[in-house]
Amino acid sequence: MKTLDILCATDLTQVSNTALNYAMGLAEHAGTQVSLLHVLGRGERDGHTREQIAARMEEQVADAGGMDRVRVLLIEGDLAAVVEQESARGHSYMVVGTHGPHGLRQTLFGADILKMVRRSAVPTLVVQESSPLGNTLGRIVMPVAGHTDIGRMLDAVCMMARLYASEVHVFQLMRPNEEPSEELLSNKLIMLQRLEREGLRHLEVNEPSTVFSIGFAEPTIRYAEKVGAGCIAIMSHASDEYRYMADAEKERMLTNAAKIPVLCC
Repeated sequence: MKTLDILCATDLTQVSNTALNYAMGLAEHAGTQVSLLHVLGRGERDGHTREQIAARMEEQVADAGGMDRVRVLLIEGDLAAVVEQESARGHSYMVVGTHGPHGLRQTLFGADILKMVRRSAVPTLVVQESSPLGNTLGRIVMPVAGHTDIGRMLDAVCMMARLYASEVHVFQLMRPNEEPSEELLSNKLIMLQRLEREGLRHLEVNEPSTVFSIGFAEPTIRYAEKVGAGCIAIMSHASDEYRYMADAEKERMLTNAAKIPVLCC
């Protein structure tokens, strides 16, 4: 079955150039196309400005060498609403860049990036401006999550792992004197069984906690950086177990200092 195309959202900045490069790499592995989307805000809809933006998008495509693989989409409307609607129109993944917690361009590409990925109808790969180009995504770190709906994340990770022949690390942080919940243990088994059934290379990692950390983001990022991971896969919404601190932790993950792309489902 042919993979549906890759949606890539752009705000016309350098980080969007990086996102387009990642989207094209994903499309090349999947044998499909890229839809490059820019949402026209209220100040961008007159004829001259629209033409300038269209020309800038064509430059992005040409610079990325994607003339035969990328189609350009210019849609008027509210950024969040348009991205949500377009993501549901027959795409397999979305790729978007983030400016980090202090980003200024188009709002949702900055501090509210988590809101965007939560509204996406498809798994979303979030990259940073200096995320490494030529990333082979050969190793994916997938932290064990206590969510009741991990099926979508497993679908997305398995599909990406097949495309890139990735090794998936099922990662669990083991804290002293703390017993994992039944939900975590059950989901871990589901993850491992699914990867085994799909015939995908994988590794069970039980990482002992060596420094004090309330959350899960920093230990996960440290491990991913240590093993040279090309991607970290997380659920974009909070589980009941960690709801009180989940948003801050997930934002730390998306803007991690190691610049590792994060696949959100």
